[in-house]
Amino acid sequence: MWNRRFWTHGAGSYALAILIALTIRWAFMEAYVIPSGSMLPSLLIRDHIFVNKLVYGIRFPFSEKWLAEFGKPKRGEVIVFKVPTEKSTFYIKRVVGIPGDKILYEDGKLFINDEPMPLRDPGPKDNYNYSFLRDSDFQKGGMFLTIEDFEHKIEDLFGVEHDVLLQKGEYLGVTQGPWVVPENQLFVMGDNRNRSKDSRYELSYVPEDYVLGRAMFVWLSCEETLPVVSFLCNPLTIRWKRFFHQVK
Repeated sequence: MWNRRFWTHGAGSYALAILIALTIRWAFMEAYVIPSGSMLPSLLIRDHIFVNKLVYGIRFPFSEKWLAEFGKPKRGEVIVFKVPTEKSTFYIKRVVGIPGDKILYEDGKLFINDEPMPLRDPGPKDNYNYSFLRDSDFQKGGMFLTIEDFEHKIEDLFGVEHDVLLQKGEYLGVTQGPWVVPENQLFVMGDNRNRSKDSRYELSYVPEDYVLGRAMFVWLSCEETLPVVSFLCNPLTIRWKRFFHQVK
């Protein structure tokens, strides 16, 4: 039959492959590259991740409207979203507040609904992400900091334990908030608490409809890109041990 032959041979097979790829990208998953250190040490600069776009539902193409909604982002989840003031820009942050939550950040400690989120020192099994950090990760945008300028802690966000970085001498005596998260909005923060543009600042709240998906795992990671082709990893600097690392 001509129609069947069209889709299995020549131009038709290419068209079908493109259609399948676009459908996967639209509804199921998409790849992103981490451009900054705002999520250190949980996500490294130039980590390449896959994002689950189906976990919260299916949208109409090229729209924020839902075709079918399966759930809402939860506290502790790492999400990719459109920046409300610049929809062509995507950020990745951790959800710390959902609608109705009262958020306060004081002396480097996060309070949700007046309950402090426990911080502890990392144990031997908690240094996987931190072990990849280099001084160069903190020397961007005119900053000349080193790893020694930061404290590595483990935060327990209602049962979700994750890494955070606190810049020494920059968080004590500092109070931010309180904020009460409006309906259909989220409060997000970077794990690199003193080096993140998030809901504490000009980003403000993130509409739930602007969330594109939840970070799944790292599929490629490198310390440097090629000088000539800046979007390709330098194979000599690939972080092999990051492959298939689950984002927590």
